[in-house]
Amino acid sequence: MSFIKVLDQGYVRLVNHMGSDLSIVNAARVSYAKESHELSEKDMKLIQFLAREGHTSPFRHVVLQYEIYAPLMVARQWWKYVIGSSHAEGTGDSMEAWNESSRRYITEEPAFYIPGSEEWRSKPENSKQGSGEVLGNELGEKLSSELLQYIDLGVQKYEEAIQNGVCAEQARLFLPAYGMYVRWYWTASLQSVCHFLNQRLEHDAQKEIQDYAKAILELSKPLYPVSVDELIGKK
Repeated sequence: MSFIKVLDQGYVRLVNHMGSDLSIVNAARVSYAKESHELSEKDMKLIQFLAREGHTSPFRHVVLQYEIYAPLMVARQWWKYVIGSSHAEGTGDSMEAWNESSRRYITEEPAFYIPGSEEWRSKPENSKQGSGEVLGNELGEKLSSELLQYIDLGVQKYEEAIQNGVCAEQARLFLPAYGMYVRWYWTASLQSVCHFLNQRLEHDAQKEIQDYAKAILELSKPLYPVSVDELIGKK
């Protein structure tokens, strides 16, 4: 499996990957000029040791590439994992990459995330961020309807601007931003992927990005079953 649908129109697609659990073992053992050709119980214990003791550089020798289609509010939370991805063991440039579609150049039909009437959540009682219980269906229907009207108006103004000769990079100002779907490629080491998972699979993470994190986990764990288990626990 290399494709998982998320939310109403979003998805995560595994585009490519490099290496295996064995690659991580051999990256660690190269210091002693040793190499394994088949993953053994001893190799698994080495992976456990590396993860437990924070010796994370071997986990940066395997890489995953995903295509992601998600609302902008999810993309901007995700983006900080690229900005802040300098690894703990050393300095230098990040090995992560992020390339996103841009409405400076494309004018394809915009798509938006519109929560269903049963998906609107209340604000939390004891926190300044996050969400609480699901709101009632009656209020949810009202909110979904109002959001749809708001989006329709923005799309209409956007299309009028394009028809009137306004450049795409300015016409996009009319589009409601946070719920608009964007598409990007994310390429990251297994260490970076698991750092993202450790934080965004937590119960207090925003539900929408939790849903994407679950898809990333489902696509990634079969490729590196031992390492993922050790790096993120048994989430």
